[in-house]
Parts: sequence; C-alpha cells; structure tokens
Amino acid sequence: MENNITYAGTGVDYDLMDPFKRMAQLAGRKTTANLDEFGFSEVEWSRGESCYLIETPWGYIGFVVEGLGTKNLVADAFREELIQLAVQIETLTGRTFYEHVAQCNAAMAFNDIITLGTLPFIYGQYLAVGESDWFSNEARCRELIEGTKRACMLARCTWGGGETPTLKGIVVPGTADLAGATVGFAPRDKLIDPINIQHGDLIIIAESSGIHANGLTLAREIAGKLDKGYMTKLSDGQTYGEALLEPTHIYVDLVADCLRSGVDIHYAVNITGHGWRKLMRATQPFAYVIDELPTQLPIFDFIQEHGPVDDYESYGNLNMGAGFAIYVPERDIDKVFDTINQGARRYRTYCAGHVERSEMKQVVIKPKGLGYLGKTLGVR
Repeated sequence: MENNITYAGTGVDYDLMDPFKRMAQLAGRKTTANLDEFGFSEVEWSRGESCYLIETPWGYIGFVVEGLGTKNLVADAFREELIQLAVQIETLTGRTFYEHVAQCNAAMAFNDIITLGTLPFIYGQYLAVGESDWFSNEARCRELIEGTKRACMLARCTWGGGETPTLKGIVVPGTADLAGATVGFAPRDKLIDPINIQHGDLIIIAESSGIHANGLTLAREIAGKLDKGYMTKLSDGQTYGEALLEPTHIYVDLVADCLRSGVDIHYAVNITGHGWRKLMRATQPFAYVIDELPTQLPIFDFIQEHGPVDDYESYGNLNMGAGFAIYVPERDIDKVFDTINQGARRYRTYCAGHVERSEMKQVVIKPKGLGYLGKTLGVR
C-alpha cells in the first residue's frame, strides 16, 4: 500500500518555518518604541495573531502582509494541459485563470486582517517575475488586474498601488511570486479581542469554496502522479485543475456586517496554513470542540484518496471545507444568523461547535475522532 504523503514531505514544513517567525516577532518587539513619536503604541498581544495591531488616539490600525503561495503554478499548468489536449478550446481562447489567482492572492491578506475586527481600507499588490516578458501576455495581465479589482470590491477596500520587480536569478523564468499587504481600521468599540473568549462560546463556520490558497504544493505533487494530471475528473464532474482554481472566498462582509449589527464577536480565525489547528490560535487554554463538519467537497475526497493523505494530516494542514470561523456568545446566535441572512452570501454559514474550559489548549474534531494539542501550533 502506498504511504500517506504529508505537507512537510512536499517541502512545506511548519516545524522548520515557525521558529523563524517567532524569532522575527521577538526582534520586532524591540522596535516598538519608534511608534512613540506618533503618539501610537503596539498592542502587544497581537504579535502572533494573523493581524498586527497599533493603538492610536482614534482607534486601532491593523496591518497584514500575505503571500499567494504556488496557486498560480496550477493555473499555468492547467492552462497548458488544456491547450495540449485541445479541450474546450473555443471557450478557452485567451483565458489564463488569473482572475481567480488574483482573488486568492488578495483574499489571503483580507481574510487575515478582519480576524481582529480591523476592516481593510487600502491594499497593495506585490508581483515579482523572473523575466520582464512575463508581462507580454496581455490576457494574463488583464485578468490579474481585473481579479484584484474585484477582490478589493468584495473587501470594500481601495487598491492603492503595488510593486512589480523583475528578479532574474531569484524568480524562475516564466513564473511569478504574488503577495499583498493591507491596512485596516477598527473603532475602539469594534475591536475583536481574544481575551473575551469564554466557556460556552459558539463556533460559527463559514464554508470555503475549496482548497483556497493553502496546500497547493501538496496538491501539485498529487497532480504529478495522475495519468491525466489536472484534467482528471472529480466525482462532481469538475476537473482537478478547475476545482483547485476555485477563487478563495473573501469574508470581509461577514465580519463587517456582524460588527455593525452589534454582534459581540469574541474571536475570529482565517483557516489557512496549519488547517483546523488555527482554531486554537488564541493563547488561552480552551478546548475548541467541533460537533459538525462543513459540506464535504469532492476536491478534498480526491486529495485524500490520491495522495493518499490521512485525516490527521488533512485537517491539520488544509481547510477541509471550513474557510473562516467566528466565536460568539450563545446569546448572540440569533443576531448572527439574522445578519447573515440579510446579505447575499456566496458561502454557507452554520454553527459547528463550541468552546470549553480545558487544562490545555486543543482542537477536538468529534466526527473524525481527531485531536490537536496546542504544542502543534507554534505561531507565537
């Protein structure tokens, strides 16, 4: 029987990456006195969160830098396979799938910054290429721009600018490295502070559109083992490439509308790297108990089967259908769903579990019989 593959085995090893992040946080703390000149101060507990906070006399500024990862390589490879196989060539003409890539890139930053209640108001895009002739593909450039604009509209945010270097010798020719940064703001009474998490809070999950932009290195390795590559069909009739390229949901509307409706959000989590372990990102020793899983998407069945990838590895690194989570007191549950139902959401949202007192921090996924201890999430 073929051995299960792991994310670390594909070259993405959080046990090696996370110590660098912790070292950087410690160094960053020694620079905070520079904020004094502006009358600002660091919110110290936000180091290690998805969003970094600065307190000002008017409220809180949030800051995030995030990268796309390797999803654009899937778009490039899938496009090439379609051309070579002459599949749907009439409808394909000119399409590069970079409108989806662009949305995923921006979503990584937008879905992080809202975790502490700071709503994004400006976005900057970073696009580094190996050779300048990357920009000669007009369709790809146009789709990338249109996709970024659309993502900013979904996030209710202004696209302010960016940087587009050619880095010959660093970036592989024919490819690009995409990332972005966003700045947000929260009034004092709208900040989401994890100190408010309490026993009995309900965990509300907003479902994902698919793999989003995390785990693509593992997904690409699986594609390399398939006879038909990204053209392999899933159980729902989609090709593997199409399913991987589904654009990431942007959850700004969920958080913004709930805050404006007076929902008391105790915490929020963008479920990306480290998978469902992210549910215990806050420092307090709670147990985050999941009683109901999101809709099972064929893309995850396929990845688990063809990796193969077992449940522990999958839920520990992939979103497995859960894109974002908010924790609210039970008294606010009706207000949450009244707010959600008033909007035109592109994703299902439901009550998935609850928070319990615990001697140790952990995530418990009851339907799968899985548990992850706090020591497996070394982000701070």
